[in-house]
Amino acid sequence: MTVYSGIVQKGKQEGEGLGFRTVNIPLTDTAPSGVYAAKVKVGEEEYEAVAFADQVRHLLEAHIIDFTADLYGWNVKIELLKKIRNRKKFKDDVALKAAIAKDVKDVRQYFGL
Repeated sequence: MTVYSGIVQKGKQEGEGLGFRTVNIPLTDTAPSGVYAAKVKVGEEEYEAVAFADQVRHLLEAHIIDFTADLYGWNVKIELLKKIRNRKKFKDDVALKAAIAKDVKDVRQYFGL
């Protein structure tokens, strides 16, 4: 799949409020919106992640699994490996949080974690 790179920007911190902190970079390409199993590379380190490509906001968000460090201002590379699901609207934050938790579970399984 495709690799995207950019400087991590501070977002609205909605993901963190739901318990799923993300790194956010501008999405300047035509990645189809949706949720992906992904790899995030920070320097020489590589991490498994759940990524959300959002063509509406031109943003690529990645929740790095089992990672809590602050990466604001860092240059990262995000590789989208496998689409997990299409973009979907949720009726409330409870439904969104449940869907993200399932996405994380599915991506953990994809990577054998």
